[in-house]
Amino acid sequence: MPARALSGTCLERLVRMASPVLQAAQRQCPRAGPGRSPDYQDWHLAALILVALLHRRKSKSAQYRFLHERRATLQHWLHLADFPARSTYFTRYRQGHGLFQEAIGLQGTKALAEGLADASVVAVDKSLVAARGPVGHPQQPPRPGVDAEAAWSRSNHDGWVWGYSFETLVAAGPHGLVFPLQASAAAANASECRTFLHKAPLLPVTTRYVLADAGYDSNDCQQAVEQNGQPRAARRRFLCPLQARGGKPAIGRYPQRGRRRELCRQRQQRLNFLRSRRGQSLYRRRGQTVEPFHEWFKNSFDLSDHVWHRGLHNNQTQLLAALFTYQLLLRYNHRCGHRNAQVQWILDTL
Repeated sequence: MPARALSGTCLERLVRMASPVLQAAQRQCPRAGPGRSPDYQDWHLAALILVALLHRRKSKSAQYRFLHERRATLQHWLHLADFPARSTYFTRYRQGHGLFQEAIGLQGTKALAEGLADASVVAVDKSLVAARGPVGHPQQPPRPGVDAEAAWSRSNHDGWVWGYSFETLVAAGPHGLVFPLQASAAAANASECRTFLHKAPLLPVTTRYVLADAGYDSNDCQQAVEQNGQPRAARRRFLCPLQARGGKPAIGRYPQRGRRRELCRQRQQRLNFLRSRRGQSLYRRRGQTVEPFHEWFKNSFDLSDHVWHRGLHNNQTQLLAALFTYQLLLRYNHRCGHRNAQVQWILDTL
């Protein structure tokens, strides 16, 4: 079969695999408010963004030119009577991150049902990506050319970064692929202890252990994972190193009574389990799963140096759409009979 025909067939299959998930995500977050319905459904625009990302067109102008040149084929695949205007694509691009975040969760559930991943152990981590253009200064107003919607944050791996962040919850069980199950994107200074609280209620029912680094050390995160209303025999464990803050020890003195005593007792139990042989064995999976996953993901979508766009909403859409695309590539690779996470060959054939 000619290379051109093979490429078209591969891209069409990817679009057809993604369409039901995007449509389901749109049903989960329908539009609300006054005004008439839009001419193009949200999932239609999301599918167009997906095609542009698969071909790694980085600016919105380059994406639209690429899509417009192939509008006849895309209209046929997506059953569109007409093609969106440039202004429509640009405006709806900024609004697409909510649908992609919902679609990532739905596709993660689908992957578990297909047997691609094992969610008995999951790991969560936040990664930083530098902003485009000059670097801002924390004590000065933004200079010309600085992305004013970015923010400062620091990690042990990257140091201080002026930019954006994305957080992923991945399946880290002993069987199956390292597969992203939930994700979010924000400015670099978003607190892990807050962003994770939105993901904790969405953990798969099969999850027994949640692995996180010291940035997630909080009583709220531990309770969101462990006090989940399940029977005591099925209660989850939160494996996260404790850290001292504000000059206070990681575990304070036990008071005589009250809620604070119970929280101190829970923190001591977490520390004891983390120091045990079983806890150490489980926690090592974090360094073998979510940390290298971020490197694989950034290399696949040219995010090692900086983000693709300027502005928070643009980059939220791009980062979450890229994570959805990575999930899709893993599923397509599995359907092709490969039981690994080597998806670069798919991108090379497009």
